[in-house]
Amino acid sequence: MSHNPDHNPMEKPKAAKTAKAGNSRDDRLKAALKANMAKRKAQARARLETAQDDIEQETE
Repeated sequence: MSHNPDHNPMEKPKAAKTAKAGNSRDDRLKAALKANMAKRKAQARARLETAQDDIEQETE
C-alpha cells in the first residue's frame, strides 16, 4: 500500500456522483414544476368556466 499525501480519506469524491445527482435533482424539480404549472392552468380554466356559467345563468 503506497502513501499518497494528496489523498484525504475524509474528503468525499466530488466529480462523478455530484454531477449525476445534481442533474437528476434538477430534472425532478423541472418535472415537478411543469406538472404544478399544468395543474394550476387547469384550475384557472375551471374557475373561468364556472364564472362564465354563473354570469350566463344570471343574465337568463
